[in-house]
Amino acid sequence: MILPDLTLFQSYGGEWQRYLDALYSHFTNDFIVSKPVFKGQRLGLKRYPLYKNKEATFWHLISKGQVEEDRTPEIRRCERIKWPRPIIDNSDNEHIKIWENKRGNEIRICLCYGDWEYLVILAKRNGYILPWTAYPIEYGYKKIKLEKEHLAYKKLNPPIE
Repeated sequence: MILPDLTLFQSYGGEWQRYLDALYSHFTNDFIVSKPVFKGQRLGLKRYPLYKNKEATFWHLISKGQVEEDRTPEIRRCERIKWPRPIIDNSDNEHIKIWENKRGNEIRICLCYGDWEYLVILAKRNGYILPWTAYPIEYGYKKIKLEKEHLAYKKLNPPIE
């Protein structure tokens, strides 16, 4: 499976607003204009809180941080804005590892691309699924943790249909 090219900041003359507009355009095409489906369930969006008139899901795909209003754009997430949709659409591909985990009271679906390179997280809701966040896996300890979680899940559960 080949993912789309990175969306590079320098391609927009180093102008943050132009870059942000391009990132949002990709997000809009992938998650608002077309309506994605995962394993037969529609994907919604976490719209609120809106920040700069953009949905919370968008900010979760391009930034990091625990407090919504204080999230910081992260260039490696930004560059990969076009990756979540094809990973979701091709979740049956051999290059995608898929499992569920629990975070608090929520069930999350994890889709990991390649050799523990990039993670897309979906949140299960009643009757639909939310794209929650996505990010490159940068640290070895995180890759090991995810691999162990995936193997433990596979031992106890049938494949996600």
